[in-house]
Amino acid sequence: MQRCCSGSGRAHTQAPSPATATAATAAPGQQRAAEGAGRRGGRPEGPAVPGSPPLASGSVHLPQPAPSFTPGLLLFSPLLPRAPAMGPLLRRKSHLLLLVAVVLVSCPAQSSAPGSPATFGPVFEDQPLSLLFPEESTEEKVTLACRARASPPATYRWKMNGTEMKLEPGSRHQLVGGNLVIMNPTKAQDAGVYQCLASNPVGTVVSREAVLRFGFLQEFSKEERDPVKTHEGWGVMLPCNPPAHYPGLSYRWLLNEFPNFIPTDGRHFVSQTTGNLYIARTNASDLGNYSCLATSHMDFSTKSVFSKFAQLNLAAEDPRLFAPSIKARFPAETYALVGQQVTLECFAFGNPVPRIKWRKVDGSLSPQWATAEPTLQIPSVSFEDEGTYECEAENSKGRDSVQGRIIVQAQPEWLKVISDMEADIGSSLRWGCAAAGKPRPTVRWLRNGEPLTSQSRVEVLAGDLRFSKLSLEDSGMYQCVAENKHGTIYASAELAVQALAPDFRLNPVRRLIPAARGGEVIIPCQPRSAPKAVVLWSKGTEILVNSSRVTVTPDGTLIIRNISRSDEGKYTCFAENFMGKANSTGILSVRDATKITLAPSSADINLGDNLTLQCHASHDPTMDLTFTWTLDDFPIDSDKPGGHYRRASVKETVGDLTILNAQLRHGGKYTCMAQTVVDSASKEATVLVRGPPGPPGGVVVRDIGDTTVQLSWSRGFDNHSPIAKYTLQARTPSSGKWKQVRTNPANIEGNAETAQVLGLTPWMDYEFRVIASNILGTGEPSGPSSKIRTKEAAPSVAPSGLSGGGGAPGELIVNWTPVSREYQNGDGFGYLLSFRRQGSTHWQTARVPGADAQYFVYSNDSVRPYTPFEVKIRSYNRRGSGPESLTALVYSAEEEPRVAPTKVWAKGVSSSEMNVTWDSVQQDMNGILLGYEIRYWKAGDKEAAADRVRTAGLDTSARVTDLHPNTKYHVTVRAYNRAGTGPASPSTSATTMKPPPRRPPDNISWTFSSSSLSIKWDPVVPLRNESAVTGYKMLYQNDLHLTPTLHLTTKNWIEIAVPEDIGHALVQIRTTGPGGDGTPAEVHIVRNGGTSMMVENSAACPAAHSGTILSHSMAILILTGYLEL
Repeated sequence: MQRCCSGSGRAHTQAPSPATATAATAAPGQQRAAEGAGRRGGRPEGPAVPGSPPLASGSVHLPQPAPSFTPGLLLFSPLLPRAPAMGPLLRRKSHLLLLVAVVLVSCPAQSSAPGSPATFGPVFEDQPLSLLFPEESTEEKVTLACRARASPPATYRWKMNGTEMKLEPGSRHQLVGGNLVIMNPTKAQDAGVYQCLASNPVGTVVSREAVLRFGFLQEFSKEERDPVKTHEGWGVMLPCNPPAHYPGLSYRWLLNEFPNFIPTDGRHFVSQTTGNLYIARTNASDLGNYSCLATSHMDFSTKSVFSKFAQLNLAAEDPRLFAPSIKARFPAETYALVGQQVTLECFAFGNPVPRIKWRKVDGSLSPQWATAEPTLQIPSVSFEDEGTYECEAENSKGRDSVQGRIIVQAQPEWLKVISDMEADIGSSLRWGCAAAGKPRPTVRWLRNGEPLTSQSRVEVLAGDLRFSKLSLEDSGMYQCVAENKHGTIYASAELAVQALAPDFRLNPVRRLIPAARGGEVIIPCQPRSAPKAVVLWSKGTEILVNSSRVTVTPDGTLIIRNISRSDEGKYTCFAENFMGKANSTGILSVRDATKITLAPSSADINLGDNLTLQCHASHDPTMDLTFTWTLDDFPIDSDKPGGHYRRASVKETVGDLTILNAQLRHGGKYTCMAQTVVDSASKEATVLVRGPPGPPGGVVVRDIGDTTVQLSWSRGFDNHSPIAKYTLQARTPSSGKWKQVRTNPANIEGNAETAQVLGLTPWMDYEFRVIASNILGTGEPSGPSSKIRTKEAAPSVAPSGLSGGGGAPGELIVNWTPVSREYQNGDGFGYLLSFRRQGSTHWQTARVPGADAQYFVYSNDSVRPYTPFEVKIRSYNRRGSGPESLTALVYSAEEEPRVAPTKVWAKGVSSSEMNVTWDSVQQDMNGILLGYEIRYWKAGDKEAAADRVRTAGLDTSARVTDLHPNTKYHVTVRAYNRAGTGPASPSTSATTMKPPPRRPPDNISWTFSSSSLSIKWDPVVPLRNESAVTGYKMLYQNDLHLTPTLHLTTKNWIEIAVPEDIGHALVQIRTTGPGGDGTPAEVHIVRNGGTSMMVENSAACPAAHSGTILSHSMAILILTGYLEL
């Protein structure tokens, strides 16, 4: 007998210990989980405790040798021969000897008594982790953790590089609990591989390996670095030459001083593999002194060092254009572990600066990794990412590419682990474990921490461990170890070999066994015993033997068929092994049988129909009757909220089942079972649900052309209604949506299993699926076909968006919209441009490679400004060229206007504004005149400091704002086009007005009459440096009309008409004059019996009446809008 303890909770795994510097962690679910002491308390109990059966039933005939014991269990040596039968007197003496033996072992058996502590082997709760210790660290110790649960508690030992360590008091190596503490660690003495061993009387387990490494970063060489010289416009590489270090470093570069770091843009690149700095194309801003900054990141410290500066000198500029040349390239093979981050580097020199593109040669690059950066980074690599990758650098002069392969491997990971096992003495046992990994892991076994190899009764075959004739010394702690070059993982479990006399206390025969007349009863006999007991059954005093109605199975179960009243009585199970005997008795009681009186009927329904299946039964009235239903032998839950099944009847003998809104899945064999505690009866009915067809299967694509493919499929389920037609759909990666496609034949009949798909796009990735329909509707689609790519063809669509203009003198710039992937029709895509001067008969052509190209620059000194060119474009690929676009008219680059505006006149109109007018400039052949630029500067300043404002059209006047008051300004006007501004007009001058008075109107009072409001204030007298006051502006708003009104007056009073029901009003009064509007005074006016009231100005205004007057801020905003009028 073997028992796997169900409550153990031991996952029995330990995380891999890597051979690399990175500390590995166990896969989820592979750490040994905590296991409850209650499971250990359920270990076999010792005999002769209170409540045991009489000793006579457990007599043991034991010759020499004497029994052997294990703590907590009464265990006897295996395979003892049976003694001959003894007489009554000798048997009584034997009983007495057994009683004495039980008393002698009562103490070791304590652990299996109820409430006593369980005994179990060590279970790791904390294991050592690999550690990187900085050599320059100020820390004085390193701690490697180890803790295990065990009963009795575990003791600990440690191994270094496979050799057990001597942990003596006062030495540098101390054992604290289970932890190993290394004082003042040094690389020479302490670098290595460590393992913890936890032991107790049950056995020993070994922890995973932990590697202690020492990190360091030396200083850069103190020698001066040689200058680096190149031509401006060329690419250059500055080597970092980092000092000795461990582990890897991160790199940055400084230009001239800290912290002026080189930016990571398309022109600069710092390799994180070598530390070298690459500049794709140098320019004047790159001159200077460069220093490499290397940084080491360790577990709990960071260190950075700087190199000596190296000077970059640039010779005369080389204006030539260069095709890309890849200088920083990733290796031909890159090895990575599953879950690690993989970074590939690629950077090229070239003029213009090359664009970088990445692709996966033997598959599609995941969109989330797609990038135009010099690095391709996969944060968590998987086996699906393995393959060949290509980096392509491209500019207008050509392209360069490099390929390399990512090879993905993996640390060992458990597929199957061992678990705690209790096994009978003398029995056989097979344990197995299996692990995945790349390379494939090897598997070995440990027993109590020591290697286990095949022996006389033990066979070790890789992941299989087999025992024959288990003995007590086989008990202990076992570990399965899987390892490859990337790491090692451990799975551990405890084997407990048992020897027990039969014991019915945990599982006696049922005392009362009801059974149905005419039916069958099964009575198990399952005493706890080791080895397995021999079982006999009796009825009363009669020993039962196998017959047509009575069967005793090999495992001791009693089966009685065709039961009648005469079978009632006492039934006793007798169990015996070499450890002793025991028995247990139950009483069989015979009842009336259960019968189905109204069986369910088969039915044929459509999708969405309702159906009730009837089921009635009779039964023994002394017992309860219950109904259960199954569909194709799976139980039906009629109480599930929102489900399709209902049980409506409350009568005990009625078990009808209602199906609501039947779905296709509800078709099948329904079984109604009526049952009591002693028997059951059942009847079946078949329900057929007709509905739309199921999904077709096996979609296969063949005969792939450029715009057609042949599709075939296999018929799916018609769901009991003939298939009428099929519809084909396709999708591409760019759209991601399924769309119906044209087919041949256009209408695909229900008996077809193949059709041609028409109208596809050449050189496009497609997936296809098939949908079937019948008179009841359209079914679910098939699964998608495998992805295919149609054959290449010449482009069929001309590029669009042809336009141009601008550029430097002598240039013709032509722009277009790049053709999207779905219209390229093939690889090697580019553009063929044709252009000629308007009126010429000779076309010039240019070839522009690359699907992403979107402009072309034709440069020729003979091209005059703003010359019209006729331009047309077509695309090409490896299969040929496509149709030409319509001809577009594009003008060459413009030059600045040549004529200056005349009759420029300026005048100040307020303290902050002036008006400027001029005569227009006639259009010339240099370009299209866009407007005029006004430049103005204070008298005494230089014209270079002038402010500028441009007109948006060809207006010949403008107002300049935001000027200083009472200030003289010089003004010039220039015409401008897209090339720039023309010559300046002769300058003119204007002086702005003095500013308006800063003091607001004061001493404001008012008088209400029945229909008017009269307001007066003290006149404002301007200072000498302020402009004259020509009048006043008043903004008035009452609590009935939120929109304010503006009133003007030349006097220091005003009278306005107001409704009689006005209770509150908000008034703002300010001066106006040549210098503009002055500071406002704000008052809140309250009707108060017609009397006058003096109020302070806005600085001391009372709060507005809640909900009736606009807030100060809103009123000021509205006032500002009015004053701009």
